[in-house]
Amino acid sequence: MTSSAPSPPGARLAAVLKELKRRTGLSLAQLANATTFSKSSWERYLNGKSLPPRSAVKELCRLAGEPADHSLALLDIARTDRTDHADHDAHADQAEDSGTTRGAPAARQRTGTRADTPTSALATAPPDTGRSETVPSDAGHIRTGPAGYRRATVLTALASVCAVVLGTLALIHLPSPQRKQASPSPAAPPATRALCQHSACGNKDPLTMKCAADPLTLAEHETATGAWIQIRYSQECGASWARMWGASVDDRVEIRTGGRDGTFRGARVTSRGEADTYVHTPMSVVSPGTSVQACFSPAAGGGKECFETRADQAVFAP
Repeated sequence: MTSSAPSPPGARLAAVLKELKRRTGLSLAQLANATTFSKSSWERYLNGKSLPPRSAVKELCRLAGEPADHSLALLDIARTDRTDHADHDAHADQAEDSGTTRGAPAARQRTGTRADTPTSALATAPPDTGRSETVPSDAGHIRTGPAGYRRATVLTALASVCAVVLGTLALIHLPSPQRKQASPSPAAPPATRALCQHSACGNKDPLTMKCAADPLTLAEHETATGAWIQIRYSQECGASWARMWGASVDDRVEIRTGGRDGTFRGARVTSRGEADTYVHTPMSVVSPGTSVQACFSPAAGGGKECFETRADQAVFAP
């Protein structure tokens, strides 16, 4: 996100990152030396001018001695908000180009497990009409005959090849805009170890027990109301929980492990602040192969939405 005025989710993330930096006691220059990101990059991330990579959030949390789960959830929310706005703009532009009514709603559905969060906006290519379009040349808009057209095509191709070669050479010799060419950074402090394992984690809070420092996401689902549900799993703790964001006050999320007769945990959005960030259930102890089901119950009524996975089907890290 490159706007000078960050969105509300982006502003909340920037405020949390600033607080984490304050806890490290490092200046911007020192923070740059202690991480793999430059001073200018951190300035953008901390002021909400752009959204940071997940690795930058993790490095800052490690330096501050805090679990990364909460900050990464805020990053997910900010990215989802940015994607929603990009989708809206893309559909509006497509409707304008095709001559349809600008205010007509465009259906969009995103369900199931994704390989990363948030989902990127997809640009829809216009249908092939089977008709070629005549593109005027830049030289006084003069139309050329077949021979002239072939010569212009060859010259254009040669110019394109030269541009690609020169651009590649320039990129090879230019430093990366975000990664510094400085001396190796000092080793990051080791990740905070969890305070419980397996049966001792049952019905405990994953943040308090530090099980959310580096969890896996087994599956996730976008509900009909626009809320997002994730099933999380900590290999170190041997436990799983569900988290939800983008919800409304009194929405509920539940997690059940081990089938119909297994363990049941739940959480409810109780305040506007929780609705703006996220809520999570207590942990349930799981083993590899254990079935894990998460369900969403909207406060406004309607059917319960559920999806299921297994503890050995982790597909991506936070």
